[in-house]
Amino acid sequence: MTEVPDHFADWIATRAETIPDRVALSVGERSWSFAELDAEISTLARKLGSAGIGEGDRVATILHNGILAAMLPHALLRLSATLVPLNVRLSEAEIAWQIADVNPRLVIVEERTRHLCADAIDTIKLAAIIPAPVEFQMSHRSEHVAAIIYTSGTTGRPKGAMLTLGNFWWSAAGSALNLGVSEDDRWIACLPLFHVGGLSIVFRSAIYGTCVVVHDGFDAAAINADIDRGATLVSVVSVMLERLLDDRATETFPPSFRCALVGGGPTPRMLLERCISVGLPVAHTYGLTETCSQAATLSPADAIRKLGSAGIPLHPNEIRIDGSEGEILVRGPIVMSGYYNNPEASERVLEGGWLHTGDIGRLDSEGFLYVLDRRDDLIITGGENVYPAEVESALLAHDSVVEAAVIGVEDSTWGQRVVAVARVHRAVDQQDLAAHCRTLLAAYKVPREFRFTNEPLPRTASGKIRRALLRDSITKR
Repeated sequence: MTEVPDHFADWIATRAETIPDRVALSVGERSWSFAELDAEISTLARKLGSAGIGEGDRVATILHNGILAAMLPHALLRLSATLVPLNVRLSEAEIAWQIADVNPRLVIVEERTRHLCADAIDTIKLAAIIPAPVEFQMSHRSEHVAAIIYTSGTTGRPKGAMLTLGNFWWSAAGSALNLGVSEDDRWIACLPLFHVGGLSIVFRSAIYGTCVVVHDGFDAAAINADIDRGATLVSVVSVMLERLLDDRATETFPPSFRCALVGGGPTPRMLLERCISVGLPVAHTYGLTETCSQAATLSPADAIRKLGSAGIPLHPNEIRIDGSEGEILVRGPIVMSGYYNNPEASERVLEGGWLHTGDIGRLDSEGFLYVLDRRDDLIITGGENVYPAEVESALLAHDSVVEAAVIGVEDSTWGQRVVAVARVHRAVDQQDLAAHCRTLLAAYKVPREFRFTNEPLPRTASGKIRRALLRDSITKR
């Protein structure tokens, strides 16, 4: 197994010394060179230090994509602190649980997210802090937990995946070996920076010495405009890719554009074929929060020959499958160090030194991975993971619901849509039930359809709801 370096010199500071004038960050109409970004990060780190943040502290954020979300990861490194980026789409109850679990020293919000945490410091107050002299750490341990990112769990409670600097470094190295790096690269980050797919771009670009182009959300026209202005890479989920194609109509992509990385679940074969027909280089990828984004990626060169595959493991990581078809196991320096404050779950999922993903796949004779299914019960809608148990718990909190089952049904726009089947003891309005769910869940987790029954839901001998049976009965209607 490849050894991870013990320490890393501060990536932004190193680039500020060697390529000070190269553009490092672009947000809207503003841009920063590496020298300018280094100075901004130092000022931000001093402000955080003045607010009491130091080594080992956790700082939670509830921020949309923007300047602060892009600079905070680097500023916290200089204080040997840990970033905990929370999903802005969660409900107040969900945010409260995660904050209680991770116990951060500070929570940072903005105007749009202030309502999610009453005890947080907002960006206006942060900006008003007078920076004081603070001793920085400019050499960072590879095992330092740079970020704790919460990912949903099959029990309905999220788990905080602890991702180290070594994880991010090897993720960047594996991607570079697969796609190559050009000093002119401009990687568009339109995925949320509170997800690993977005945050990894921020670190990856600093490691490469290239520019990250941050978008506040997904806007197909704005992203296509950036591509026409010279952006070379973008990370998206399949519904975003389809909208990029629709927005361009029949126009081809400029030769400067190198690749679109597509993750967040299976990419429809017809969409991949459409990309090939217009000459759009696409790299289908498979990864998890626990693998610091990509675990396997199909290079554009193999897109036609291995259509539908998620590619091969990023070097030097390994993927193993027990049997011809079975659970996908991952081993290597991209795998998280464990779940925060959850040793039992960590031991279970990292048994034998392999990450047990719970996903089902197969490897062909050349070692290319084909993901046959996500976790049996996992719903992927618009690139977001939804676990049925979490939604079912919210439904069962309504006093009219006796039993509930949540399944994913194929959807042409979102990949899957969330459908709930509920046994109720009295009539309940669908809008009322949806409103109830919105008080407990992120909007993307709220069922788009409700089916009601007076009969007990089908269960196995051990008492587990037979969701596959319900799914079949709904899709056959």
